[in-house]
Amino acid sequence: MKKHYFWTIAFFYAIVVFYLAATTPISPHEAKTLFTADTLVTLLMKWGEGISDTLFGLRLFFISAGFLSIILFYQLSKRVCSKPEDTYLATFIFMLLPGILTGTMLANIAIIVLPVVLLFVLMYEKGYFWSLPFLMLILFFIHEASIIFFIAVLLYAVAQKDKALSIVSLAFLLAFIYLAKGIVIGGRPSGHFLEIFGLYATLFSPFLFLYFFYALYRILLRGKKTLLWYISFTALAFSLLLSLRQKIHITDFAPYMMIAVPLMISVFNHSMRVRLPQFQKPYRMGAYFILFTLILNALVIMTHKVSYYRTGLSDKHFAKRIYGPYDKVQELKAAGIECYNPPQRSESYQFQYYHMPVCNKK
Repeated sequence: MKKHYFWTIAFFYAIVVFYLAATTPISPHEAKTLFTADTLVTLLMKWGEGISDTLFGLRLFFISAGFLSIILFYQLSKRVCSKPEDTYLATFIFMLLPGILTGTMLANIAIIVLPVVLLFVLMYEKGYFWSLPFLMLILFFIHEASIIFFIAVLLYAVAQKDKALSIVSLAFLLAFIYLAKGIVIGGRPSGHFLEIFGLYATLFSPFLFLYFFYALYRILLRGKKTLLWYISFTALAFSLLLSLRQKIHITDFAPYMMIAVPLMISVFNHSMRVRLPQFQKPYRMGAYFILFTLILNALVIMTHKVSYYRTGLSDKHFAKRIYGPYDKVQELKAAGIECYNPPQRSESYQFQYYHMPVCNKK
């Protein structure tokens, strides 16, 4: 990708993200977290409301974390990719990942964890080892599923015979085990294995996830296993294993997997550029198709408000859980109604955010 194309796209991307964050009604997860939880996400949402009592203020810190992630990803890609155009392409793909796009415009823990993980890998690549324990300490406190990260770093450190990194990562891993933190493991085999593939398809876009899976497997067999690969592969492997017994939360694994885009670019370039130009066409066509589906997925997210109100399929639309309660509140306020009992309890927090309390039942 050419430099001027990338920066033009990045400019319009920023405008779209700001607009979506400021106009998209509060989601069920955001509303429930705001009113019932006592987490870092709740704290940041309330701090943002203190700055600006709007939807944009509510999501201010998460928007900032999203753009910081893109900047850090760009810096990391410059060290991984061999050519500047590959760096721009990797960052372009990263920005358009549905998980990044929605994570930047909605309050969630994954977009807070992501820049910390990217900064850790970047500092390691630059040789700033003194900063690594501090970043690991931050992850230890802000993300209950960061045990995955510490396992990945420990495996990499052992493989590279890095004693200092092995000791630090092992210390954090033992602290997790001692404090009984992390992912709850349990349940019986219940068929969530296929469900996790659907979740990852929405996180990456379907065909890009298939190539992500292939790229990690290809590196496992005969590629150079970097820290980036260990983090992404460990997260993928653990999520697939756990999904055999229980339903997993995508935010536990997403921050450690979405950083693998440069690995996909590297695997693709290695497969294509070793061939003569006349044999590169199938690879280019495949890449164009994957990029087309990724852009299409991003456009669906960016235009979700228009499609919700204009297509006449609002009852089946994926954004119904966001816009349904908001539209109902506007309808009730226009009719002079001051309280309402929503049919689903999960919607009550959204009604509460719009100052429409639940009626007192007697």
